[in-house]
Amino acid sequence: VQLQASGGGLVQAGGSLRLSCRASGRTFTTNAVGWYRQAPGKQRELVAESSNVGTLPYVNSGNVNSGKGRFTMSRDSAKNTVYLQMNSLKPEETGVYYCYAWGQWGQGTLVTVSS
Repeated sequence: VQLQASGGGLVQAGGSLRLSCRASGRTFTTNAVGWYRQAPGKQRELVAESSNVGTLPYVNSGNVNSGKGRFTMSRDSAKNTVYLQMNSLKPEETGVYYCYAWGQWGQGTLVTVSS
């Protein structure tokens, strides 16, 4: 199985980004998936997770941002992809973001939040 994370980039504080984690070799169904961040010089930390991909809202359903958190997850079954929507980003949230599923790490995507 391979996980490919993408969607990172440079954004100003208060901005938004949507990261993607596309799986190949296995299909996102009811498994757990997590997003982690590793800031420069720091350990990797959990940002968001779901114990069951099948319970995530579909990315175009209009329900992705219905929760209270700034970071929300969603999915696209046709693309075998899980997303992390990040809103109101802060400079301290700069780092490399990784997705994790089936005991595997994606290659990471860099998010830089400027002040």
